[in-house]
Amino acid sequence: MNNNSNTQNIMNVADLKIKNLVEYKNQIYNITEIFQDNNEKDYFVKIENEIHSFSVPANSIKPIQITEEWLEKFGFLRTYISDQRIRYERPEAFIKYDIDLSSRKIVDGLKIYGNSIRCKYIHEFQNIFFLPFRKRAGNNELRISRHRILIIIYFPIRKMLLH
Repeated sequence: MNNNSNTQNIMNVADLKIKNLVEYKNQIYNITEIFQDNNEKDYFVKIENEIHSFSVPANSIKPIQITEEWLEKFGFLRTYISDQRIRYERPEAFIKYDIDLSSRKIVDGLKIYGNSIRCKYIHEFQNIFFLPFRKRAGNNELRISRHRILIIIYFPIRKMLLH
């Protein structure tokens, strides 16, 4: 789960949401607060895990790349593999994630009812699934512990797409 420290891994503060999982100094944290210092224009985030809780500049955290390991933690199962692609699916037949093994990365990302959504990082995945259902936040949570990642997702996407 190592990320390169290049400009691609600098997170846009506008994309950050409370409860997003991020990396800071090779550890995984939940964002619990996003704020701007009164004297500065820079943004800060309060992050925590089971051991630590503190605030850091928002530009010092890194996104966590979606990997096969993360997909499995999110309840996806590998259903197809070839020289060109690996497909993961959730029990809900309309949710898939493709890993494009070619250099072009054309089919890489999340598929919902056949619609492709570029989703390379965990916080993007969280934002896609959790924000539309804020009213039901109690049913949508991603908690981090030392031993496992637990994800509970309520998927009323079909209702959203039909309206």
